[in-house]
Amino acid sequence: MEFINPIDKDKVAENPGLLPYPHHVGGIVIKPEDNGKIKSRALTAMREQTSIQMNQIQKQVELLAQQANDLRERIEMSEKIYMADLSFEPLIGHTYHLYIKEGNYKLLLIGPEDWGKLPKTLEYVGTVKMLGDHTWEVLSK
Repeated sequence: MEFINPIDKDKVAENPGLLPYPHHVGGIVIKPEDNGKIKSRALTAMREQTSIQMNQIQKQVELLAQQANDLRERIEMSEKIYMADLSFEPLIGHTYHLYIKEGNYKLLLIGPEDWGKLPKTLEYVGTVKMLGDHTWEVLSK
């Protein structure tokens, strides 16, 4: 006698473990992921992280630009001082004051506040401090 299966062939899967849904009453519910939501969350997280990193790089660039400007200012001031009339030898770590008189730079020990009234022939350029590498730190302009 031939066996006749009472279950309809249309209701039986050959590989039930590969179905995207439970294939019997006690099976775990399998919900397909919403790929749009997953991609959206991932994209938002990526943008947030890269935005933070871009801001950090921007701050570093601004700091480097400021350091370059400060260095350029030191170079320009050092060149003015070394072209100036010096009646003494400047010492490392000491503060001096640069003036211009009739187109010539003069490095003096006397600051603009020490004059009482600044002579009309002198124009204050800046206060500087000689550094160990013989460049000048600009303290004020």
